[in-house]
Amino acid sequence: MTKVMFRILLGLVIITSCTSGNGSVEVENGINISGTVGFPQTGDILIEEYVGNKPQPFDTLKLDENYKYSKNVNIERPGYYRLNFYNKQFVNLILNEDDVVVNVDGNERGGFVEISGSKDHDFIEMVQKMNAEFQASPQVAEINNRFGLANSQQDAAAIATIRDEYMKLDHEFKQKIAAKIDSAGASLGVIEILKSGRFLDKDKFQATYHRIAEDASTKLTNSTVAMDFVNEVEANKNLAIGMVAPDIALPNPDGEVIALSSLRGKYVLVDFWAKWCGPCRKENPNVVKAYNRFNDKGFEVYGVSLDRRKEDWLQAIEQDGLHWTQVSDLKYWNSEAAKIYNIKAIPFALLLDPDGVIIGKNLRGRELERKLEEIFGES
Repeated sequence: MTKVMFRILLGLVIITSCTSGNGSVEVENGINISGTVGFPQTGDILIEEYVGNKPQPFDTLKLDENYKYSKNVNIERPGYYRLNFYNKQFVNLILNEDDVVVNVDGNERGGFVEISGSKDHDFIEMVQKMNAEFQASPQVAEINNRFGLANSQQDAAAIATIRDEYMKLDHEFKQKIAAKIDSAGASLGVIEILKSGRFLDKDKFQATYHRIAEDASTKLTNSTVAMDFVNEVEANKNLAIGMVAPDIALPNPDGEVIALSSLRGKYVLVDFWAKWCGPCRKENPNVVKAYNRFNDKGFEVYGVSLDRRKEDWLQAIEQDGLHWTQVSDLKYWNSEAAKIYNIKAIPFALLLDPDGVIIGKNLRGRELERKLEEIFGES
């Protein structure tokens, strides 16, 4: 389950991170923001900048007698902005170097909006279109139909096979998106696609994230958004496959502090989860199955709960049969382990070899079993 994170996906009604900004002045060589309002209301159109938790006034736009507006504004910090049409319609924008044309109804949140001129917006829209076309493709439809039939017949073997087929097809599609990103290079539109996590898994496409972060670190140094992305990618390098996993030492349900490093010598799944996390609870039976199958061969699980109440934590352990090492400081997203591992969403899991080296990330269901079969054999 994803932590409440603030994302911007242009053209969609979304929640965004934001704070204060300084107003701009009209300059000859600024970015021109222009457009037409179909149903103008009373008052100014606001340009607002996102930098912290709330959008703050940045500049204003005025309509002429033809219901059009146009103004050059100086954008010192390329990043996330929005046009606020009379507190009735809001349009999120990435502003950097391109002049932008935004045509709207202006009288309701779900009203007509048309954005042109922004390469960042165009890139995001292209990736969203690619994804929509993939999901609506005949190949995916055929897999979905077979999956529905297998599910209705409770055919576990067929379900596993079909899921593998979809994952292979999905990975091939994601490689096409990665190629588009590599070709485009660092931009705020590219960074938004990567930050959203909807299109490329940061672990499976680690090289793409690193290339764009390296590019952004030289090309987009005046953008807080870009530098935050660079810092996040840098922080995640410690969790890359081939690195020794950072140690964790938290109390178990009896209050005894158990260190992750105490399990050296075995293959260990470090599993971040919580009672309140629906996807975690759905994944737990798969972890139980893997544990029961491979525990006597040297496989252990080190469960790290992000629960807040001990009674919830203990109840979920019993309900789901999670009878392996469980630890928690009951600090929710402020858990010390969550900070060390830069956890932004759960379930999150790492597979470690006997030396504590990361050999797999977010292996779920059949993927985890297949990896363990490679290690221990299929018997």
